[in-house]
Amino acid sequence: MINNAPLTSLKGVGEKTAALFARLHITNTRELLEHYPRGYEFMEPLTCAANLTSGKVCALRARVQRLSVNEKGRSLKITTVEAGDGTGLFRMTFFNMPYLKSILKPGSIHVFRGMCQENTASPAGSRGAFEAGGGAAAALGAAGRPAARIRMEQPRIYRPEEYLAIQGTYQPRYSLTAGLSNNQLLKAVRTALEEVCGDSLPEFLPDDICTCLGLITQAQALRYIHCPRSMEEIGEARKRLAFQEFFAFFLGLHRMKGEHLARPVSHPLHTVPDTERLLSLLPYRLTGAQLRVWKEIEADLTGQTAMNRLVQGDVGSGKTILAFLALLLCASCGRQGCLMAPTEVLANQHYEALCRLNAEHSLGLSPVLLTGSQTAREKRELYRKIREGEANVIIGTHALIQEKVEYQELALVVTDEQHRFGVRQRETLADKGADTHVLVMSATPIPRTLAIVLYGDLNVSILDEMPAGRKRIRSCVVGTSYRPTAYRFLAGQVEQGHQIYCICPMVEEGEMDELENVIDYADKLRSALPSHIRVESLHGRMKPAQKAQIMEDFAAGKTDILVSTTVIEVGINVPNATVMLVENAERFGLAQLHQLRGRVGRGDAQSYCIFISSNDSEQTMKRLKILNDSNDGFQIASEDLKLRGPGDLFGIRQSGELAFKVGDIYQDSGLLLTASSLAERIVAEDPEKKRPDYAPLYRWEEENGRLMDLRSL
Repeated sequence: MINNAPLTSLKGVGEKTAALFARLHITNTRELLEHYPRGYEFMEPLTCAANLTSGKVCALRARVQRLSVNEKGRSLKITTVEAGDGTGLFRMTFFNMPYLKSILKPGSIHVFRGMCQENTASPAGSRGAFEAGGGAAAALGAAGRPAARIRMEQPRIYRPEEYLAIQGTYQPRYSLTAGLSNNQLLKAVRTALEEVCGDSLPEFLPDDICTCLGLITQAQALRYIHCPRSMEEIGEARKRLAFQEFFAFFLGLHRMKGEHLARPVSHPLHTVPDTERLLSLLPYRLTGAQLRVWKEIEADLTGQTAMNRLVQGDVGSGKTILAFLALLLCASCGRQGCLMAPTEVLANQHYEALCRLNAEHSLGLSPVLLTGSQTAREKRELYRKIREGEANVIIGTHALIQEKVEYQELALVVTDEQHRFGVRQRETLADKGADTHVLVMSATPIPRTLAIVLYGDLNVSILDEMPAGRKRIRSCVVGTSYRPTAYRFLAGQVEQGHQIYCICPMVEEGEMDELENVIDYADKLRSALPSHIRVESLHGRMKPAQKAQIMEDFAAGKTDILVSTTVIEVGINVPNATVMLVENAERFGLAQLHQLRGRVGRGDAQSYCIFISSNDSEQTMKRLKILNDSNDGFQIASEDLKLRGPGDLFGIRQSGELAFKVGDIYQDSGLLLTASSLAERIVAEDPEKKRPDYAPLYRWEEENGRLMDLRSL
């Protein structure tokens, strides 16, 4: 296995740099080498200005002609640059980078690399944001030279000799943090590879498995994933590392399956009239699918063995009411039930919804809310109520599994949005009761064949019917030239009193420069839209309290537009939000885009989703347009799986029902099924974990017990 030497043992990594790495959960060489690239950039051969093509990433050597810096409010400085070679001119725009004035001096020569776009009157789709730069462009054209035909936003800048050294190679791009550059991280990785990946690195998988599946060694995989010389090497590395993750995961899962199978219940629950009464009082009728799944849950709860059931349903299919019915049955039998949500905002929304239902229909529940942000005094009182049985329904976050929480008679555990919790978190909560029933809810549309394997310890129920009366969300897939129209549409929706989500794949500039990032994009929107429109940004690197406050303000209507990463994918229910705009949509999996779309369309007003792609290739647009044709998450996931090919290696990850670092349950479904089959056989043959060949795997599985957890939790 890879050693755990501290990062400071690597040449060039001091205490200050190590502190930056720690923000990325990297504290030793193993964690560094397992911080895999999030994508690769092929450093294409240099071209000339005359051959720059809209919609493609190009690199060219050019001389700076003019530069101007314009301020748009106090938060946005726009640097406009015109450069060219003997074949033509092109224009560049940089945001909040005024220091470039000292680098890009007129007459200086550099290599510029970035996404090319037609130089329209309103570059980047924002008239207001670029009017200042437009004045400079007009001045440049006043001398009678031809106007720049192509523009780039935020291109990377290289010294000519620097670019020639990497031309034609695949350069890895990593998730970063402020103060840590991609070059710094890559340098540390290469140093670690030299020290760790020699002949002394022990093989992680048994030889018979590697030979049978044609897998390269772990040392080779680490070299290829970080320093590839071809797409073939990247593919070989992915196959090895993905199988490794799947195999270790299934070793644990199949052991768990054996432990959980048919656990007898010493004090079974029983059917109660309260659930039927609630069903008759609801202002709507459950769908046929909801009624079918509820009967399956009820049969489990009143059976002789403990329930272990997954309810899988599309966004808006009505999973929450089924959870409430299960909690009501449990409480009516004199026992306790709890519901664990991934965020405080979502936990609070569940709590308020249940309290309303309880008050309106006199259900006799005694619900409480337990979250990490509550004061010590509040928690002590809640602990007492839970311990003494005064509370029969407990809703909260992972605070529910803390040691201080003692349940009087816990009989049911419901986990909402399962992919936000690890198996061990679910187990820790279930172990707080005796013979505890487990109900898992998920909105990620995994094909049933994969769900049965991935949730080997659970029975699977599928909600495949949507409630009547829900309006279809109107969706469109467009290129970046559509931005001006999109921004006008956003402004119009705000004027009508509605709210908007804008999703970017990156948090800040520098992670992958050709992609939109939350921080700069929020500034661009503030400058492009009328000043009275309130724009706020949200991302996973914020402190939990700050994220919760921003979400609550948006839910309360204090913010008009929320610019965010996919942290909002599972979060708040805002019926007033009518537009979901996703930038760089090609970088997301279709299942994740479908879940993001599910954040809107929750009210009476017509809702819309705009997917903006910076890659207008036929294959990319065909894939994204699946979202135009269907609102069925299961169909979308199935079609996505058919279209994704061997070139889709990174950057279009699904939302992650399982947060594997490399493996993708859709793209690597064949590898996943093979890993499950092999692991099942090994667990059957080696129940006591005595076989030496598999000792490292067992250790790896135990050390990486948080494999399914998102790192932000």
